[in-house]
Amino acid sequence: MSKPVILIVDDEEGIRESLSGILEDDGYDVLTADSGEEAVKILRETSPDLIFLDIWLTGMDGIKTLQEIKAMKPDVPVIMISGHGSIELAVKATQIGAYDFLEKPLSLERVLLVSKRAIEKRMLERENITLRENLTRKWKLIGESQKIKDLREQMEMAARSNSRVLIFGESGTGKEVAARLLHEKSPRDGKPFIEVNCAAIPQELIESELFGHEKGSFTGAFEKKNGKFELADGGTLFLDEIGDMSLQTQAKVLRVIETQEFQRVGGNKNINVDVRIIAATNKDLREEVKKGSFREDLFFRLNVIPLFVPPLRERKDDIPILVEYFLDSLAEEYGKPPRKILPEALKYLLSYDWPGNVRELKNVIERLVIMTPSNIIDAKNLFIPVEHEGSDYFQYKTLKDARNAFEKDYITKKLEENNWNISRTAEILDVERSNLHRKIKTYEIKVH
Repeated sequence: MSKPVILIVDDEEGIRESLSGILEDDGYDVLTADSGEEAVKILRETSPDLIFLDIWLTGMDGIKTLQEIKAMKPDVPVIMISGHGSIELAVKATQIGAYDFLEKPLSLERVLLVSKRAIEKRMLERENITLRENLTRKWKLIGESQKIKDLREQMEMAARSNSRVLIFGESGTGKEVAARLLHEKSPRDGKPFIEVNCAAIPQELIESELFGHEKGSFTGAFEKKNGKFELADGGTLFLDEIGDMSLQTQAKVLRVIETQEFQRVGGNKNINVDVRIIAATNKDLREEVKKGSFREDLFFRLNVIPLFVPPLRERKDDIPILVEYFLDSLAEEYGKPPRKILPEALKYLLSYDWPGNVRELKNVIERLVIMTPSNIIDAKNLFIPVEHEGSDYFQYKTLKDARNAFEKDYITKKLEENNWNISRTAEILDVERSNLHRKIKTYEIKVH
């Protein structure tokens, strides 16, 4: 790792030499300038991590130099130094953007302490910017098909409001991506985005997860816990797979939506929150309402702005764009050289229907990036089951063999579509959970 670089700007040679010695002994690389004009020239060619700037310079003074520095390198911290400063000058320098103000004679300990803190602050700011850029890059709706363009346009309009949004779409289409983008483009960006997967939390725990609980309210409640509604105050609460929420919990969520207040489990104090709710489901909630497994009043409350994320098979024009995006981003993530996919391999990817949608495509590309020894990806490197699109079942000699192969394939795909949730898959397949377990064992299906 390279050493941090500090620029010293002072027209006194003795100050430049003494400061340089102190900082170099502490492990910094040092550049020096005897005027504001020379400092500006150095900044055109390099970007130091910290600048010490004398306020009283011949020619262009320290305040003017500080203004020039901030115009060129706004993120570089500047520590002003002066032998006879004033509160007025210190305030002015701070308003322009100075990090700190030190008086001569300079204290060795003070110089080193302020240098360390200023550089650490800059590094943290850089890391935050990088993390935010990475998150922005991660949460993108990739594609130029008309369906994705229409969805992006609808999201732009929906994001600016505080209205509730209900996102529909199959598993793996990108409903979470859409929810996060709605939050990022909303006035609540910068406030919490809290996600709850309603299908992954046991029903006996989901109320505690949503509303929190008081200490001793049930066995195992050893301390007070804030719920997701409380944590999302001022921001967005994303209720993923809302169709899997029990009717009892639906009633309580409905009340919070109506009143924006709730009580923790075991508590008697009303807690007020300001939360925007975005919900998502892979189910047809109108059908669930007809069946009596989803409350009609909650459906209407959530379905203020409905958005539909199309399955990948309905926007196959986006597959080449998605493939290139995943190849580049995953190669960078795993420290691999860039990969190039040949037209023959891309043709196979385009011919497949992708029941697991974008998530399945990403998983395939991730395997290719990690497991392909060459930088060129051709058809023989693919791991998708393109051979099981129908006609290949005729390769089996008996009806039983073909039926077993189809059943194994079908169960595997349904498990993948439902995030390997056995209970939910059994419900969708309309079989007993124990029966599904037996078939998984018989067919040696590896559950993720």
